Amino acid sequence: MHTLPRRTVLLALLLPALLAACGVWERADPPAKPIEPLRYDHLTKLRLNVAVMDVEDHFLPGGPGDISASVPTTPAHALRQMAQDRILAVGTTGRAVLVIKRAALVRSGKGLEGQMDVELALFGPNTIRAAFAEAQVYRRQGDASTSREALHELTRQMMDTMNVELEFQARRNLREWILPFDALGNPANTIPAPVDREELSPLKR
Repeated sequence: MHTLPRRTVLLALLLPALLAACGVWERADPPAKPIEPLRYDHLTKLRLNVAVMDVEDHFLPGGPGDISASVPTTPAHALRQMAQDRILAVGTTGRAVLVIKRAALVRSGKGLEGQMDVELALFGPNTIRAAFAEAQVYRRQGDASTSREALHELTRQMMDTMNVELEFQARRNLREWILPFDALGNPANTIPAPVDREELSPLKR
């Protein structure tokens, strides 16, 4: 009787396992797409008639169920980025402060609660608060995922609403402090450059 070589027998025994391993490798999930940072420099700027623009974070995270630190861009950082990208100090005196009162994502049972509260306060040369505008955003999701992607998407949605709400409140309550743009989108308070004039010699008769 003809006997198969030992190497052939081993290959025949290992072949199903190798094929199964290849199948598992082929079915592996593709690498996760990188999460893009949240930016707002494409939105309309709020040009304030103050000399300085600051951000103060008065919220202390880490309460029961707080998972804000798990987000690629935390709510507080997103609010800071919004202030940096959109709120400009273009005056010569005074100070504007975006106060972050709350910026949290909290796990509540099987759901998620997100809340952002900010105040944009304006101070004159005498450091007395002259005007302010407040904006709040609240979201609740039932049976929500806590993956990095899901938390990032929730933060993005809340910031979309915050950008609209803060601009609305600022234009309603701080309209005397906001410097406009002209029809072409250029700052309306810029002084045009002088036009060169050429002296004309008198006509000879």
